[in-house]
Amino acid sequence: MNPYFSHKGNIINGVINFSPKETLEECRNGAVLLDMRRDYEISYKQFDVENVIFARIDFIKEHYDELPKDKPLIVADQAGVHSKEIVSFLMEKGFANVANMAGGIFEWDKDGLPLKIDKDSMLSGQCLCVLRTKK
Repeated sequence: MNPYFSHKGNIINGVINFSPKETLEECRNGAVLLDMRRDYEISYKQFDVENVIFARIDFIKEHYDELPKDKPLIVADQAGVHSKEIVSFLMEKGFANVANMAGGIFEWDKDGLPLKIDKDSMLSGQCLCVLRTKK
């Protein structure tokens, strides 16, 4: 079991899950947030915590050995859909201090937690095929 996060969060199918508020607390205590959203998803809205690593899912799977093993990692994505998969993957690769943030940045934002927002980079459009920045 996970030594750093033991007795914390909710365990579902062997994966520790934190709420956004619990994630913020863990980040303030030294955990690293692994933000695995796509480039267009992070272009205007980012988690405002001290230690964040931005890495897409394909990069993580190819370069997982470059992630810090000496610090607890909490994996987050847009809505909490794919982050659980990466937590399981990292656990299989020997990461002991890894957890999932349930709900992704959607829940983080909904909870009113700190964000860095670049309004000039916000995307608008009727569907993904026509998204453009405001500028």
